[in-house]
Amino acid sequence: MKRFDFRGNHESGGRWKQGALHEDLEDLQAVADYLKAKYGYSIDLVIGHSRGSIAGFRWLATSEDGRKVSAFVNVSGRYRMEKIVESAAGKLWSEAFARQGYYEWDVTVARKVVRARITPEDLRSFIEWDTSFVWTDFPQHTDVLCIHGLQDNVVPPYDALIYTRALSGRSPGTTTLHFAETADHNFTGQKEEVVDSVLRWWDQRENGTLKSVGISLADVKAHL
Repeated sequence: MKRFDFRGNHESGGRWKQGALHEDLEDLQAVADYLKAKYGYSIDLVIGHSRGSIAGFRWLATSEDGRKVSAFVNVSGRYRMEKIVESAAGKLWSEAFARQGYYEWDVTVARKVVRARITPEDLRSFIEWDTSFVWTDFPQHTDVLCIHGLQDNVVPPYDALIYTRALSGRSPGTTTLHFAETADHNFTGQKEEVVDSVLRWWDQRENGTLKSVGISLADVKAHL
């Protein structure tokens, strides 16, 4: 299995931008083209976390290579983009925008502190990214596993329910939901929870016992 970093992240060059999700799609396609040309790979499984999930959903739905992928794992992916302004980070950004017109965000990547500048335009572009296409345009045949930590204070766990509901009506593609009761957004100290759930799900795909879940958002919301 291969992993990569989007531009401006960890070992990849370029500049990281909060709102440039379209550049993530370009990066995804560049990686796909490289894997095909260099190794002769046929991409069959894509796993994305957080922003990577958002980009992964769109790439699978809009690219020729993506629509051939048979399985996708969405870990901590955001559906309601506008909810980011209600998070702790979003509130800090808004205060900084009012004070100085931008926010300087210090994040730790591979044990190194990286400083990124976020502008109101970046945030607006992020919020305006459309996720509603998953209800109608996501590939019908692709099996999807949604994994989310119930202690996630970055992306509300309810977003995983929305994705699961949106995708559960497809056929023959299945949709599976896995909640981790004590996990945060990054599954800190619980990476094995993600690995184990993906492997169990993959085994079910291989032996033909995977079934889609049916969820009513109204029913779920009433019990949260």
